[in-house]
Amino acid sequence: MGIIDALFFKYFGPVFIKEDCDAESFIEKMKTLSSRASGKLKDKIGEQITIAEAGLKGEKQIAFELKNSGMDMLVMHDLYLEKNCLSAQIDYLVITRKHIFVIECKNLYGNIEIDEKGNFIRHKGSGKFYRKEGFPSPVSQNERHLNILKEIRREYKNNFVTQGLFDKLFPQTYRSIVVLANPKTILNDSKAPEDVRKVVIRLDQLVAYIRKIEDQDDSLKSSEKEMHELLDSFLKCSKPNKSDYAKKYEDLLTEVIASKVNPQIENHIEKSSPRMEKASKDKSILENSTKLEKICPKCGKSLVLRTARKGENSGNQFWGCSGFPKCWYREDV
Repeated sequence: MGIIDALFFKYFGPVFIKEDCDAESFIEKMKTLSSRASGKLKDKIGEQITIAEAGLKGEKQIAFELKNSGMDMLVMHDLYLEKNCLSAQIDYLVITRKHIFVIECKNLYGNIEIDEKGNFIRHKGSGKFYRKEGFPSPVSQNERHLNILKEIRREYKNNFVTQGLFDKLFPQTYRSIVVLANPKTILNDSKAPEDVRKVVIRLDQLVAYIRKIEDQDDSLKSSEKEMHELLDSFLKCSKPNKSDYAKKYEDLLTEVIASKVNPQIENHIEKSSPRMEKASKDKSILENSTKLEKICPKCGKSLVLRTARKGENSGNQFWGCSGFPKCWYREDV
């Protein structure tokens, strides 16, 4: 840092404004579901846990690199934004003195190839177990994230900055980075388009990459106050986390409940007389299924039947989570 920088820009280092993420609670919920499941369903839940843990591990490795960068930066982890019908689930939003970095983490098993069209292909296994599979481009995904940041910042642009100038300066200031967090992954990007190849890096290159972009840019530095004001403009558009973790959990929760209901239904039908009428069967099956354990959709623990003792509903029964007071979920009987 030069003498002028030392005089006007006090070093404050990397600051994490938000460090937690939805994946952590998802993993805990899935482990609870796993203890209730069996067979192929248990294996399916186990696969989801493995995927989530791998992703979380990669993101924690990125956090470690940023914390030890020695650079002034504000960091937001697992940020969900909505603006003008657009939405973005950003792994890391990093605000430095000169730039805003949108970081997408990929902690993948196998080697990654990027072809001449920018398609991402993963190579897994070897010999008769070898296979390759395509997956959605994280570069394109990050471009969509940048678009929502652009929409948010349009409202805050200076009156002296025209729309054309704003659009021209935006790609210089807002940068996409796709980080391959698995140290064993080999990246083959020799055929990749230049605009794709330059934003896909390995984890150990992250800090050097950010520092290089900062040093090559001769634009004015932002003050710490300006950095926080920029961050606040994004936080105003942040919403509760809406990642696909929630949907995956709900889908698998439904399967766990169904796996408990169906065996009883099947057993009941097998033991019933062939001459039993269908309506009678359905009624008996329904009665049996309602006796099954109810599961909390929020935390996966059992729901218990309780009676309200106070308030307007005093004397009325309701289903409450056995995890209370940590979980306040309830539903009417």
